[in-house]
Amino acid sequence: MDHRVSLAAWGLALLQALLYVALAPLLAGWIRKLKARLQNRRGASMLQPYRDLYKLFGKQARMAHTASTLFRAAPYIVFVATWLAASAVPLIVTGLPTAAIADVIVIAGLLALARFFLALAGMDVGTAFGGMGASREMLVSALAEPAMLVAVFTLAMTAHSTNLSSIVDHQLVSVSVLRPSFLFAFAGLVLVAVAETGRIPVDNPATHLELTMIHEAMILEYSGRHLALMQWAAQLKLLLYGVLLVNVFLPWGIARQADVPSLCAGFGLVVVKLAVLGAALAVSETVLAKMRLFRVPAFLNLALLLALLGLLSHVILEVGS
Repeated sequence: MDHRVSLAAWGLALLQALLYVALAPLLAGWIRKLKARLQNRRGASMLQPYRDLYKLFGKQARMAHTASTLFRAAPYIVFVATWLAASAVPLIVTGLPTAAIADVIVIAGLLALARFFLALAGMDVGTAFGGMGASREMLVSALAEPAMLVAVFTLAMTAHSTNLSSIVDHQLVSVSVLRPSFLFAFAGLVLVAVAETGRIPVDNPATHLELTMIHEAMILEYSGRHLALMQWAAQLKLLLYGVLLVNVFLPWGIARQADVPSLCAGFGLVVVKLAVLGAALAVSETVLAKMRLFRVPAFLNLALLLALLGLLSHVILEVGS
């Protein structure tokens, strides 16, 4: 019986990991479609990212003669590291075997590993734009990571654990009250998510202007399946931060038991929450313009300030009381 339970739990963990890779292009297509409608354009289908990935996987990967083995291996490392980080975040159910690695420190480390190899790949060929994009990416990450950790540590202090599954479980069983610390931490993490996923106003994922690119500048030399993996990893990262926002701060509906009705309800609710979050992102990207690179540190300093205010308000208002 225990053996069957263990197999079922690992099967659910595998299903959740596969849901991440399956839903990531759909979230990107949903945001792209909404932005087109808000700009009075018809826009492409929400399934267009799947067609783009299929087309790229069918093309031959061409590389510069100066590319090293690292350049060839980087897309696989970036994709796998991002997928592992996403799979550790509870999507539809908690208490899975992957909860053992669902620690915020582990997830931040996996994302840093992916970013490290992405930056190395950008500089490997020796183009000016690749090195420029890698430099900008390291600047953004150096300012964004502390804000992300402080924001999640605010929740960790409430649940007395840095494990995301434990934090979600604590949120589900605790009394629903309006916590100022959570509001500040949520606002700070939203700004971090915008910067880390390369969205407006920090970066524009649809731009082709070399002087303004950050993420796209590092993958200019990729083509074929390598470019598909890089784009898929970026979509996975966007979904990861979306799930982190809606399931950690608003965990209502996520299943705590592995029965079919609870799993279906958890899946349906997380899809609705992600759709609302995607709509909010589409509206913000429509009304905002991309800021200058020199203003990005001030943007991320605001994220860190909000996260610190959340941490201090927890200590003063909640622990002190």
